[in-house]
Amino acid sequence: MAAEEEGLTGPDETRPAPEPGSRPAAEARPEPPAEPVREHRSGPRSVPELLLGRPPMARPLPSFDHEAAPAEPGPLFVDWLATALHAGVLDPQAFTLSTVDSDGMPDARVLVLRDVDAAGTGWNFSADADSPKGRQLADHPAAALTVYWPQLGRQVRVRGAVEQAADLVAAAEFATRSPAARVGALVGRQSEPLGSFDEYDEAVAVARRRLEAHPDAVAPGHAVYTLWAHEVEFWQGDAQRRHIRLRYTRTGPVSSPEWSRTLLWP
Repeated sequence: MAAEEEGLTGPDETRPAPEPGSRPAAEARPEPPAEPVREHRSGPRSVPELLLGRPPMARPLPSFDHEAAPAEPGPLFVDWLATALHAGVLDPQAFTLSTVDSDGMPDARVLVLRDVDAAGTGWNFSADADSPKGRQLADHPAAALTVYWPQLGRQVRVRGAVEQAADLVAAAEFATRSPAARVGALVGRQSEPLGSFDEYDEAVAVARRRLEAHPDAVAPGHAVYTLWAHEVEFWQGDAQRRHIRLRYTRTGPVSSPEWSRTLLWP
């Protein structure tokens, strides 16, 4: 799944040292190459034909006891995230951020979740403030965040106001990123037209040399945002369409939030 944020690992990240007694990498038995993904081309077919016989969520799915759900959404989200990690869901921290532009047109892209605050009201992510999403958030500081974990048939929806953190917070977060991620951010120009990948590769080389010369360099537009949740909905899918939907609504201020819970029709 492509994302506008950096990958989960970078090609130049430091690898852990081998354990004592283990064979060097050169002597280790090479793993067979992964089977390449090939596009299926069998002639023109309609979308209904492609999807025929592939009903969604036709598999065993976990249960969700909404009556035992905690009073706040944060702990439940962390529990669902841990379950997704344990179940082997790929990129469970990937989410869709939805914003609106100056014309009121919706926009969406996949980003990477950085943290959820202890009170469970703030979902943290980072982005380029000079990118389309950064400009949209500056003009209209509100957004929706959507997570879907297919293997579990679980979706979480978060809506609320968005606040940009101080530059010192952004710089500290930038330092935690992999070298590949920092190089990509230093390249900048996200979403601008690209003439060729030769042009991009040259810009990457320049950014890499800059980072090597200045390890503490921070991309000028790097920003950290917090989506302060007003509503959080947990959705557990069911093959028989008996979906369980539990919505949390914040009734108090962000500084001392209180939450009401409502069970929704599928």
